[in-house]
Amino acid sequence: MDLGIKGRKAIVCASSRGLGLGTAKALAEAGCDLVINGRDGAYLATIAEQLRSTYGVSVQAIAADVSTAKGQDDILAACPEPDILVNNNGGPPRKDFRELDREAMLAGVTQNFVTPIELIQKTIDGMADRGFGRIVNITSMSVVMPLQGLDLSSGARAGLTAFLAGVARQYADRNVTINNVLPGKFDTDRLKGLFERQSEETGQSIEECKVAAAQEIPAHRLGTPEEFGQAAAFLCSQYASYITGQNLLLDGGLYPSAF
Repeated sequence: MDLGIKGRKAIVCASSRGLGLGTAKALAEAGCDLVINGRDGAYLATIAEQLRSTYGVSVQAIAADVSTAKGQDDILAACPEPDILVNNNGGPPRKDFRELDREAMLAGVTQNFVTPIELIQKTIDGMADRGFGRIVNITSMSVVMPLQGLDLSSGARAGLTAFLAGVARQYADRNVTINNVLPGKFDTDRLKGLFERQSEETGQSIEECKVAAAQEIPAHRLGTPEEFGQAAAFLCSQYASYITGQNLLLDGGLYPSAF
């Protein structure tokens, strides 16, 4: 399916691995020129070359921490007038809420609440002036289904969701949309780390932990970064102009809800 965004300029934050990379691949397949971002410059450069050679699009690799002012400035210097912004960032590590001190809480809120808002502030008016903008925030299933130990991540991302619900409506008539994609359990390095910890705690193999997690999901499997990326890319397409302020839950049916 032609998404109608060939030649559009897209910034995809934290896109050297996992769901961010899956989204970058899908946008590159749709013909978008990319700015990708990560902290490991050498690895990021390798990913950029792979995307260029596979999809034939322009790819700029910006090694930076997207939560810092300098990191944001470097990304926007590479693409000052993006048509598409995909906000993504690492979340705080799993930890009992009683162990969180002020410094940890402020860091988590900065990563998953303040940072995406800052990037939206710096890009959305330009999108509106040009008459096209797609903003997609990669949040988490924990926004609607709290997960023990991820309270800080859940709270920060839920705050972002509420904050942007009103902002999305302010720009809907300018062909600028803001939506959130809420991943459940996907086969990424982040989830692999969880399986490794579970393996150490239970004595089960990593593969056994992975199989057990999959069996809890009605689909009986983990999601893939590729299918996540395609869903996110559709929200960036010309056909998604009537979708805004929404939360797309991708979890294989894990969250049991009719609405």
